[in-house]
Amino acid sequence: MPADNHTVFDPATYILTGIPGTEESHVWISISFCLMYVVTLFGNSLLLFIILTEQSLHEPMYLFMSMLAAADLLLSTTTVPKMLAIFWFRAGEISFAACLTQMFFIHVSFMAESAILLAMAFDRYVAICDPLRYTAVLTKSVIGKMGLAVVTRSFCTIFPLVFLVKQLNFCRTNLLPHNYCDYMAMARLACDDIRVHVWYGVAVAIFVTGLDAVLIAVSYGLILRAVFQLPSKDARLKALHTCGSHVCVILMFYVPSLFSYFAHRFGHIIPGYIVNLLANLYVLIPPMLNPIVYGVTTKEILKRMIHVLFEMGQPDLHTLLKVWAYHGFI
Repeated sequence: MPADNHTVFDPATYILTGIPGTEESHVWISISFCLMYVVTLFGNSLLLFIILTEQSLHEPMYLFMSMLAAADLLLSTTTVPKMLAIFWFRAGEISFAACLTQMFFIHVSFMAESAILLAMAFDRYVAICDPLRYTAVLTKSVIGKMGLAVVTRSFCTIFPLVFLVKQLNFCRTNLLPHNYCDYMAMARLACDDIRVHVWYGVAVAIFVTGLDAVLIAVSYGLILRAVFQLPSKDARLKALHTCGSHVCVILMFYVPSLFSYFAHRFGHIIPGYIVNLLANLYVLIPPMLNPIVYGVTTKEILKRMIHVLFEMGQPDLHTLLKVWAYHGFI
């Protein structure tokens, strides 16, 4: 039960309320969330399987794709099952420790994805702007160190949030008007001054995620300059095509998170259910669409997906491959 507004208490449990104001639509929302989660699991698992089992795909670009797929699986699996439990079984109760754990992995996954997208932008920059040194710069050892740096930076950035939340005294309520444990949603339930929490969140947004976005933009600025200096139109189109899928993934990641960030900051003029729905975008949409984008736009991935989904040697498969190859799809 919610506590009295003036009584400090140690919240043993929280109650996640789902998306207040949309109770009549919970069934339809849950169906859409479930379908997106199934697509996320299938798409990212298939992408990981293809990259890890196909020796020819053990190259920097595909290894970064596998890292992104792993982060997508972690992000969606941390959040969506609990969302569905809330919608289907009204199982909104979650312990304080479990809530902190969920919050930690959500934000770690988000930070990791941002860093991986930066690494992928660097990969494209080297491949297009300095192709002769590509294999020398992006060795498997370097990629492994970059992966370790991604995990380390994400952990070191988010762990202080857990420490800060554990120091808070709660005196308002244990009802979280959300369908997962968000950092600021938890902090706002405290009776303490949370200015440190707010400014830490702003600092992370600017100096970590924001810096990643700026460096990605700079990388693509340099890439575009190099592309338009290429002598032939075909070379320019080929170079742009190799970056197209990555740009789509970047936009799908940063645009929803940007909308969610500003919706929380200006929540007093936006209906609460809109804020909550926007907050769900960056944990649902990018993990679902990333493998689809890479599967459709990357010929090597598409070929392997066809071979995995169809039995080898079937006439229909050979016919399909010939038709797609004729039209330039693969």
